[in-house]
Amino acid sequence: MRFLLSTWGSRGDVEPLAGLAVALRELGAEALVSAPPDEDFAELLARAGVPHLPLGPTVRSVVAREKPPTAEDAFRLAAALVTARFTTLTEAAEECDALLATGLLPAGARDVAEKLNIPYVFACFQVYGLPSRHFPPGARPGTPSPQNETDLRALWEQDAQRVNALYREALNGHRTAIGLPPVDNVRDHVFTDRALLAADPVLCPWKDKTDLDLVQTGAWFLPDERPLPPELETFLNAGDPPVYVGFGSMASYLAPDLAQTAIQVVRAQGRRVVLAGGWAGLAAIDDRDDCHVIGETSHQALFGRVAAVMHHGGAGTTATAARAGAPQVIVPQIADQPYSAAQVAELGIGAAHDGPVPTHETLSAALEIALAPETRAKATALSPTIRPDGARTAAQLLLNDVPHHR
Repeated sequence: MRFLLSTWGSRGDVEPLAGLAVALRELGAEALVSAPPDEDFAELLARAGVPHLPLGPTVRSVVAREKPPTAEDAFRLAAALVTARFTTLTEAAEECDALLATGLLPAGARDVAEKLNIPYVFACFQVYGLPSRHFPPGARPGTPSPQNETDLRALWEQDAQRVNALYREALNGHRTAIGLPPVDNVRDHVFTDRALLAADPVLCPWKDKTDLDLVQTGAWFLPDERPLPPELETFLNAGDPPVYVGFGSMASYLAPDLAQTAIQVVRAQGRRVVLAGGWAGLAAIDDRDDCHVIGETSHQALFGRVAAVMHHGGAGTTATAARAGAPQVIVPQIADQPYSAAQVAELGIGAAHDGPVPTHETLSAALEIALAPETRAKATALSPTIRPDGARTAAQLLLNDVPHHR
């Protein structure tokens, strides 16, 4: 069997599909990943031996800016991605038995599968943004929720209309062009009633958090056996375990002084720093030898050797740190990241910073929690409970549930 796996989003949206593709390959199937054309993602997929079909604009050109995108930018991107899915996925999917889509709302993917009469599967890496009778759309953990279910449903109806405003005109224009009837509710059309949840049950319990019927497989890890760079090995061996500081593909405008604050806070705790530059271009603030800046590096090899992991709360980083038994400090920026932070704090394996822009005092308090012996003990105890086989479980489900199309 041959699967087309499609996404558009950050590394946290691409790497799990690479993990799933590898698992499918190990079970005798083929998989093609359609993902943004960013060089980082092309290299990641090539390293995994997974064919890459570029889709849409680069993510870096959209998110790694000095200023946040405008409403007009959002509408242009939505229409461009719908068009890209119809034009890019259709030809590739003709040779496939099923199409799985995830990432930024993949409007257009189900429609390609519908036209070609092949199965479509929606997958997600967290429950943020999924319709719920219990939580309003976009609510941060701890935010008071309306007690009236009617009010909640009205809020989710408004959310559906927001999605329609972004995507429906472009989507239905393309559907009409290929002889398909228009869609009224784009969000529900994309999500379907039954989706795969590629997240660990310990880190992302989902019961009562969505009205959808989810099949939880565990996180889709891509095995990464690369050794650490020699310079990093030398740094790690030269003293006590450092604190890792990295914020992935987050834009620099979200917290422009984050690197300086983080380095100063870690030093004040008597710790050294491993600083990941990321898309925000974080850099050392001086030439002291207690801060080592890294580029693309295996988190799976590194996180087991640090005192704590300070990051933005992306689902992939959170799961990798938990699997390594590393205490965490999460400074959430957007989307589902506050949920990751809240869960890490509730489990006692780290600290959740309140809000995206830390001060020296607030970040110090969070780091003190992460570096406490009891936090390390809980993180160590939790580590073996994180499922390593989510990608293989999902691959087996796909092979068992998707009928042979050809």
